Amino acid sequence: MNQPFVAPTFRRRAGLFDALIGELDVALNVLSGHAQAGRPYPAASCNVQADQALTDPEKQHAAALMRVNHVGEVCAQALYRGQALGCKSAPTVAVLRAAAQEETDHLAWCGQRLKELKSRPSYLNPVWYAGSFAMGLVASQLGVARSLGFMAETERQVEAHLDSHLLDLPTQDQCSRAIVLQMRDDEIKHRKTAQSHGGVALAKPIRYFMILISKFMTKTAYRI
Repeated sequence: MNQPFVAPTFRRRAGLFDALIGELDVALNVLSGHAQAGRPYPAASCNVQADQALTDPEKQHAAALMRVNHVGEVCAQALYRGQALGCKSAPTVAVLRAAAQEETDHLAWCGQRLKELKSRPSYLNPVWYAGSFAMGLVASQLGVARSLGFMAETERQVEAHLDSHLLDLPTQDQCSRAIVLQMRDDEIKHRKTAQSHGGVALAKPIRYFMILISKFMTKTAYRI
């Protein structure tokens, strides 16, 4: 008795090309402003009507600071996803992706606050994303300890940056302040997580290089 012919099934293994397509999809989602937060908006309980008490120069300044923060979250998304793509350690990838997920919340919050202030994200976001993704890929090739050290140093610098914004924001802008405070708490947690998973201190030249890039990005994003 002849058995019916059954065609063999073939499954294509996901490779680098598939991963890159996935990353392109994430990048488009980030840059299009469609990223959605998984946690409540920190400024939901503050009185947005209080924004009417802000003078036009104060609104413009607050919006520029939140645009800088938005750029920082665009960069964080790209940086950590680039590191995760090039990393071979599953536990480290999990740490990076968990941090990137919380940075998505920050991105959405900053985007919403910019709309409330009737402002816009940086025109250079595609450039910031591409550059940060490339840096993440490079960092991933330095080994797990240094890659996590890169994450910890990034978060340490962001903490200082957010602390300066808390001092610089208009006193009556409680909505922006609530967002920045929650972001700072999350960045502290990310830094401690990276350190507890084996992140080591980076060499001084690398830290100074990161500071220079951050200053350039901050000054540019404030205006463009």
